[in-house]
Amino acid sequence: MSTEPRQPTGRLLSRPVLAWASWDWGSAAFNAVMTTFVFTVYLTSDAFGGEAYASGVLGAGLAVAGLFIALLAPVTGQRSDVGGRRKLWLGVNSLAVAVLTALCFFVFPRPELLLLGVALIAAANIFFEFAGVNYNAMLAQISTPSSIGRVSGFGWAMGYVGGIAALVIVLVAFVQPVFDWFGSSTEDALNIRLVAVFSALWFLAFALPVMFAVPEVPRQRNADRLGFLASYGLLFRRIKAIYRTSPHTIFFLLASAIFRDGLAAVFTFGGVIAAGTFGFALSEVILFAIVGNVIAAVGAVIGGFFDDRVGPKLVIIVALIGLLGSGTAILILGAEDHDFFGVQWSGDTTFWVFGLLLTLFMGPAQASSRAYLARLSPAGEEGEMFGLYATTGRAVSFLAPALFSLFIGIFGEQRFGIIGILVVLLAGLLVLLPVKPPAKVTPAVVPAP
Repeated sequence: MSTEPRQPTGRLLSRPVLAWASWDWGSAAFNAVMTTFVFTVYLTSDAFGGEAYASGVLGAGLAVAGLFIALLAPVTGQRSDVGGRRKLWLGVNSLAVAVLTALCFFVFPRPELLLLGVALIAAANIFFEFAGVNYNAMLAQISTPSSIGRVSGFGWAMGYVGGIAALVIVLVAFVQPVFDWFGSSTEDALNIRLVAVFSALWFLAFALPVMFAVPEVPRQRNADRLGFLASYGLLFRRIKAIYRTSPHTIFFLLASAIFRDGLAAVFTFGGVIAAGTFGFALSEVILFAIVGNVIAAVGAVIGGFFDDRVGPKLVIIVALIGLLGSGTAILILGAEDHDFFGVQWSGDTTFWVFGLLLTLFMGPAQASSRAYLARLSPAGEEGEMFGLYATTGRAVSFLAPALFSLFIGIFGEQRFGIIGILVVLLAGLLVLLPVKPPAKVTPAVVPAP
């Protein structure tokens, strides 16, 4: 009986693809619930010393986590590639995220526990990014060259929909419960602390299938001969070799780092702008987030199909142009009411129409960016490449937030912070334009360990 791993078919409903995408579905509990809409909002409440102080501590903690990710992600990806332990480290890091998330249950609403909460969230972010490096690297293991775009888009879509499902459960069971049970108690913020336990179990449950359905990568020669510090020497030699033999791979990493920072800012500041500039209530912001995730999931699937037909570069370019157009419309029209040829157009309509268009283009840009790099990665080096992907993204992650704040300071209105996001998206587009599409890029030649 042959022991060779079964070749991937790339079919979306195949067992490996569904199991792989299940991890994206489960990870949304950490992304959407813990770090975006629920737990970090709890951490920055008055119970922990005031919004301004707690937000500053949280920001500092996440900045330190980002530094660790930038320094360690490429080497951890490299070592999982070389040692044939990509799936193993995906499991280990996912388990670490789940445990750290569950420990947030012990963060009672007291100022002296702020540091504990921030430390747990920051550490979970580090392990989550490490897990993501191995997870993204698996894209090449479960897809074919003709299906890699669809599979990547399907994974992103599962993440968006998983986020919706987790948020709805959190809202109706914990935050605004539709029935009384012990977990709905707000005493000592029990309901919010139980959200952490729910998120940990949700992530762990949906992360398990990939451990059984996707084969491990083969072990490379001399895997045990390279020490951890020596891995950095190999990393720098490989970066030089990649630049020498396939410079457009490096160019893409730089371009994607810029426009991915703009994409992150759209989600980071979207709710802030909805509430601050357009006057949305919290319930309206949550409703917009749910609808926006649905639209983003649809966009990711559609973009994935076009990715396999016309290539990821064109999909990303179209998505970035769509984002620039939609963002510009929100900036120009603002929250004011307008009369277009006798038709009344309200500020709410502006945000709902063009805000949802923003989410429509988000999915294809994110999914095709991942597929682009997967196509450029030398066989067996995907983990290291996605480690560099994480590092370059972290290296420029200050751009959009800094420019967002700068333009608010210049014009004195939150609305004009949108200009900062648009500048970053435009810069990413301009840097991407001269980068060759994967089909025209010579594969990089990297030195052996």
